[in-house]
Amino acid sequence: MSKRATKLTAEDLAALVDEEAAEPTASVRPVEFAELEGPQRPAAKSGTAALGFILDVPLEVQVVLGSTRLPVRQVLELGPGAVVELDKAYADPVDVYLNGRLVAHGEVVVAGENFGVKITEIFSEALSEE
Repeated sequence: MSKRATKLTAEDLAALVDEEAAEPTASVRPVEFAELEGPQRPAAKSGTAALGFILDVPLEVQVVLGSTRLPVRQVLELGPGAVVELDKAYADPVDVYLNGRLVAHGEVVVAGENFGVKITEIFSEALSEE
């Protein structure tokens, strides 16, 4: 079966052009944001519930520069100006303990006349274990 070509009339062309020109309209409105209330704390990475009830619990924080073993005789000989050699090098990271558990590594920094620790690595497994 063969199809025969037909000619479009001017009215047919006008109707086609009008249909193609009619584009659907979009509804546009400005974005509305809810107001934030008070200071926001970052969400916990592990998705745990809010921990607000324990934020004021004191923890013992220890920063360990290094350690060594000395006999009692050498300890008794220590005095002002004595130098004790530690098992870590100058540039090695220091260990940060919370309640006796190793939780991070850091670098010793000087802030004015005080020393501090810049945390460089946190062991998330140590924080999530009981």
